[in-house]
Amino acid sequence: MVKNLAIIPARTGSKRIPDKNIVNFMGKPLIAYTIEAAIESDLFDDIIVSTDSPEYAKIAEKYGAWVPFLRKEYNDDYSPLNKVYLSVLDMIKTELGKEYSNICALQATCPLRDASIIKTIYNFFLDSDSKTVLSCSKFNFMNPWWSFKMAYNSEADFMLSNPVKTRSQDNEELFYPTGAVGFAKVKDFIEDSTFYGKGHKFFSIDWKYAVDIDNYQDLEFAKAVFSMINQTKET
Repeated sequence: MVKNLAIIPARTGSKRIPDKNIVNFMGKPLIAYTIEAAIESDLFDDIIVSTDSPEYAKIAEKYGAWVPFLRKEYNDDYSPLNKVYLSVLDMIKTELGKEYSNICALQATCPLRDASIIKTIYNFFLDSDSKTVLSCSKFNFMNPWWSFKMAYNSEADFMLSNPVKTRSQDNEELFYPTGAVGFAKVKDFIEDSTFYGKGHKFFSIDWKYAVDIDNYQDLEFAKAVFSMINQTKET
């Protein structure tokens, strides 16, 4: 029997937005949107929030997640999230005797991704028989083809190409990864210790649902996009 586990990392210690994972977002703690999307997708046998905070754990459980233990390591700004996911899998197996076929990483800082997107990416994950599938989105505005370093004399040192010599519509499409959704087969994830192992694939989602909140500017932008999405649904 296939068993799916969703893991939502939510450590404390965010510096750009203090307590970012539980900051008020349109009337609810930020993490609530990710928990609710995971529940609504009806894909997961368990939805675990990995946190080092009893307060975060209480909030997570209020919205329907499971917090079987508090995180005791990888709580700093430098530890990669892959170590968090591996630690959760190890603790679940050794302490509770539970194993899963697939894991899904859902970052709490992507509150606009909904259940339908999670299900769509899961179906692609199954149909493509991939080890891992990650969400991504296509650059639209602020296209990186135009990015440059500012030289000391205020001249531009273009990173990829000189857009003066090409039309923007002639450049190839570029994509960026987003923390909205990541699926992996547990066996392969443990073996590779990363979602970016050999054969990983991406699934592109609309930029509106890929918004990732890192700072207050992102937070205000996400609120505006949230309102826009809900206005569209009402009409």
